[in-house]
Amino acid sequence: MANNILSIKEKSVRINIDSMYYGAIAEIGGGQETARHLFQAGGASNTVAKSISAYDKLFSDHFYNQGMPSRYVAEDRVRKMVDYEYDELIKILDKKNSQKFFAFANTVETLNFMKTNRGSGWLGMAVEGTDRYKPNKIFIHVKLHENDTLLQQYSLGALGINLIYGGLFQWEDPRKILLSLLDNLDVERVEIDYIYVEGPDLKWCDNRLLNLMLVSHNMTPAIMFDQSGKVQQPGDMLYKKNVIVLRGYFRPINNLGMEFIEDSLANFKRDEDYKPDNTIAFCEISLKYLMQGEKVDEKDFLHRVDLLNMMGQNVMVSKFYRYFQLVKYFEQFKLIKLRLVVGLPAFDKILESSNYTDLRGGLLEATGALFQENVKVYLYPFIDMNTGEVIYPEDSHFSETNRILWQYLNATKKILILKSIPHKNLEISSEYISKLIENGDENLIDYVPEKVFRHIKDKKLFGFGKNN
Repeated sequence: MANNILSIKEKSVRINIDSMYYGAIAEIGGGQETARHLFQAGGASNTVAKSISAYDKLFSDHFYNQGMPSRYVAEDRVRKMVDYEYDELIKILDKKNSQKFFAFANTVETLNFMKTNRGSGWLGMAVEGTDRYKPNKIFIHVKLHENDTLLQQYSLGALGINLIYGGLFQWEDPRKILLSLLDNLDVERVEIDYIYVEGPDLKWCDNRLLNLMLVSHNMTPAIMFDQSGKVQQPGDMLYKKNVIVLRGYFRPINNLGMEFIEDSLANFKRDEDYKPDNTIAFCEISLKYLMQGEKVDEKDFLHRVDLLNMMGQNVMVSKFYRYFQLVKYFEQFKLIKLRLVVGLPAFDKILESSNYTDLRGGLLEATGALFQENVKVYLYPFIDMNTGEVIYPEDSHFSETNRILWQYLNATKKILILKSIPHKNLEISSEYISKLIENGDENLIDYVPEKVFRHIKDKKLFGFGKNN
């Protein structure tokens, strides 16, 4: 497949010579890297009506925000840039040019001279489809991981050409555009952690599935949806927040999961750093929980997200298998505090040294990476289904080799043991709920929120009643 990927120059030539489009390019923050490729390729007069770099903030505000200052490296700014440039094409060239129109924009922060920041930014474009006056649009957020400004600028230019090429030649299917965004690049250099498309020809496209592709194709380690199911850029949701995370299958969210979340939030509200507007809870699903064989079950994924949103929950999907990897991911957002909601069986697995044979420091290295200064675990007991006994995380529960580690974590208050969940709800298991669903058993209503039960029953979700 790699042999079929066009180089950046080849894509630039085809954009200039073979496309039926004419448009504008506006770039802020990283130089005019995308425009440079088109001009150097030759034939740009066929494609480029205008190229601009409104590098000065006052100029940027004048053109793209009616003279009012606001965030410059933000989705709102790149949207205004795209809309302004496309509207200018219509205003000036609508009756004078028979070619189709496009407008491309980016607003990016590359590495500064002292290397005290991280490169990141927004790219977007509007492209004429079946309606000149209602273009289709695509927006992405990128992180530039290279430790050199020139390399970041090259990556930015390559990304811009890949996006324009996909937008002009593949606008009818955003999935193809997404898969070509990292042509001639790789995930070590560039991360794409958000994609959003809209327009009259793209109403069929579900942005949640597009973003799931970012994780499943290793273009980013995690994606996020807010309580309404709208895709959100992780930095916008997480930056300098308190975060509570509950990992699970959520197929579907059940009463025990809801109580874990509500009880954890109630406990955190007593923390001195708690404020309603700076604290957010997530239901996190590991990508491996969504796999059916080699592929992601997309319908199953959407059903889980819909039901979590129905219960007012934010959703995160990640490629992380181990908890310390999850903590490491959150580091970049400078969280105030991070709380992981964990049941005792899952905590036992965290302390299994056999899970860390690939680490030089083994279990101790993983524990150190997990329990960072701002991280604590909310730990819940479980019921032994064979005896009916509630098992609490006490010294006697742990093996001799793990007991001292457990005692240390407990003594340093890295663990908060929560005991307020009713014993009958601790009996709930994903396996048992799956059986109830497949048997079409009305007793399911005792284990999941009522509106979740009604929705599963009415829509026949997760194979409801298939065994009848």
